[in-house]
Amino acid sequence: MNPSAPLPSWQDTSKTAAERAAALLAEMTLPEKAGQLCCTWLGVDSASGIVAPHQDDMENHFNLDEILAPGLGQLTRPFGTAPVEPLAGAKALEAIQRTIVASNRFGIPAMSHEECLAGFTAWQATCYPVPLAWGATFNPPLIREMAQQIGTLMRSVGAHQGLAPVLDVSRDLRWGRTEETIAEDPYLVGTIATSYVQGLQSAGIVATLKHFAGYSTTRAARNLAPASLGRRELADVIFPPFEMAVIEGQVGSIMNAYNDIDGVPVAASSELLTGVLRDQWGFSGTVVADYFSIGFLKLLHGVAETWGDAAKLALIAGIDVEMPNIAAYGAALIAEVEAGRLDEAYLDRAALRVLTQKAELGLLDPDWDPTPPALRDDPEHPLDFDPPPSRAIARQLAAESVVLVRNAGLLPLSAQASGSFAVIGPVLNDPLAMLGCYSFPSHVGINHPQLGLGLEIPTMIDALRAEFPQADIAEAVGCPTSEPDRSGIPAALELAKSSDQVFIVVGDRAGLFGKGTSGEGCDARDMALPGVQAELLEAVLDLGLPTVVIVLSGRPYCLGTAPQRAQAIVQAFFPGEEGAGAIAGVLSGRVNPSGRLPVSIPTHPGPQPSTYLAPPLANASKVSMIDPTPAYGFGHGLSYGEAVWSDFTPADDSPVLVPTDGEVGFSLRVSNPGQRALTEVVQVYLHDPVASVVQPVQRLIGYARVELPPTASRLVRFTMPVEVANHTGLEWKRIVEPGALEVRLARSSAETVFTLQLRLTGPVRELGLDRARHLGVEISTD
Repeated sequence: MNPSAPLPSWQDTSKTAAERAAALLAEMTLPEKAGQLCCTWLGVDSASGIVAPHQDDMENHFNLDEILAPGLGQLTRPFGTAPVEPLAGAKALEAIQRTIVASNRFGIPAMSHEECLAGFTAWQATCYPVPLAWGATFNPPLIREMAQQIGTLMRSVGAHQGLAPVLDVSRDLRWGRTEETIAEDPYLVGTIATSYVQGLQSAGIVATLKHFAGYSTTRAARNLAPASLGRRELADVIFPPFEMAVIEGQVGSIMNAYNDIDGVPVAASSELLTGVLRDQWGFSGTVVADYFSIGFLKLLHGVAETWGDAAKLALIAGIDVEMPNIAAYGAALIAEVEAGRLDEAYLDRAALRVLTQKAELGLLDPDWDPTPPALRDDPEHPLDFDPPPSRAIARQLAAESVVLVRNAGLLPLSAQASGSFAVIGPVLNDPLAMLGCYSFPSHVGINHPQLGLGLEIPTMIDALRAEFPQADIAEAVGCPTSEPDRSGIPAALELAKSSDQVFIVVGDRAGLFGKGTSGEGCDARDMALPGVQAELLEAVLDLGLPTVVIVLSGRPYCLGTAPQRAQAIVQAFFPGEEGAGAIAGVLSGRVNPSGRLPVSIPTHPGPQPSTYLAPPLANASKVSMIDPTPAYGFGHGLSYGEAVWSDFTPADDSPVLVPTDGEVGFSLRVSNPGQRALTEVVQVYLHDPVASVVQPVQRLIGYARVELPPTASRLVRFTMPVEVANHTGLEWKRIVEPGALEVRLARSSAETVFTLQLRLTGPVRELGLDRARHLGVEISTD
């Protein structure tokens, strides 16, 4: 190449990314355009274990040189497919990028995507708590900090896109992927997920919203099953978190859901992937296929007869990139265009989006360097994927996510406590009980047991022994996690009888496609604890001894009589590598618990789907014998010491009558009368008693996490734009309408402390994307 020759227009960094992409597209052949829509998954095979649904059905064997010649859109999980030492992985990615650049005539590199739901899914990388634990913190800034740390690590070794976060609102707790959801409330999901997006993208990694849309509403909570929901539930429950992340987070990518809605697979739905995302919300990034979902149009949904048909449906609908391998968007797609059965404009549309994103990432710059940043100063220096700053964030996040569900005065125990402790339960000595199914050890490492975990993950028994060094601690498993083996229960009971204090540790082990009790493809029949754990729990409670129930799980479970008989219940949703220490810290009082339930804990194992976000007739009533009232509702959580709420005051200029284009202010004082610092979470709910369409009894519209030093108080002021009281009306428009409203300030969805009665006046107002989505919150010492 002549260094004095002028740069091609697509490498001119003075032009916009869109202009450069369009210039490059104009020079490309049909195969070169198609190549930018494709991925290749190097190193994956049956021998390495199943890490994606129907992986065996979809494996394709291509000649790599043939794939790379026209150019390649993406590389699939270079770090997340098999255990690879960090430095070796970075060098391998650099080498393949050099090969890709050298193989196509424009020298275009591929984007490299990775999973990053609970940390970079890579060998030896930090394992953070799962998203359900993020929701329990009610702390978006902390989630942003975690995501920025994850993104910085990924970017340093050459990754470009992360397949997270999950914005599916939990609707049926039996669903195996509940652990990946953030909450059963769309507002909490939206605020937490948007913070994750902002954090990840601030580090130069494209975030990917999953799974658009309706995936968490599938029938009987079965993975990939059809979704049964109407347009209004889509608009008012499922869409809002995605819309928030698009509008406020400026997310770069979105992944389609596997399910169909009313007979139309989302992967083939132009109404959703183009009409809603782009025409309504103005989304300008890329839509990527969930793994094999384009092929599923042919293999599972039965709406495509050939790979070409599948490619045509998905491309027209709006999927820009086929993941994780080439099945439909390669030769089959090219053949459809060449035969005149598919307008090349659809291919151009997708390729332009991909190339624009590559330009934004610097991949089309003339000085682009395939050497990952971490290797540029010292290419032989070992890389640490679990550095102290990452563990510190994991530790804080775990501590803030632990929920003290019940405390009858037993906790906290003194760290100097002595005597005999019996620790019983199937997950007490299992490090994987701390991790979700998208952590590397559970997702990939389980297929390589000879290599170990790759990082330090204390178990619950390890943490208890470290936290209570003067106690005599003995253990008994009692029963397996999921098998119906009761043979160990008698020995566990004998140990308990001879002890001063009993801890029973129950819950899940995450896995994939039936290899666990929680995780993708590990859906539950009901909300009973897996296996015979419920029998073990009741047998221990029958002894009448001081008992603490610790639940390590990916979903909440019915805990039988524990809400009445256990002295304490502690819930942790797969709290990550630092989780055991966080739980032990709560037990000793070293950590004052501040977590709040992001999903309700059921009273009975049967009534599902059930959620606090429900209209009157979905709650307990005289017309049904089934009572879905939870044992502990959304937002519930205790601390050591209770904050005092007082001085609830509507602002001076905020009358009860408020116009539909107005706002109202209100405030309260939150005080800590004790000598121990604590955190209160003030939750604001909206109750709409009469509306043009059926509304939930209440829904979260705002919250404030209030840190309270000993004996301190804080004044918490809220400003509520009336626009947050919107819903989808009879004409399918988003409206706010006149009438009565009740604002509830609450400790949880089941414990309201103050209410403010409002009456909205004036006309019905139709709202757009520029509407207010949040309350103003001010916390002061005044």
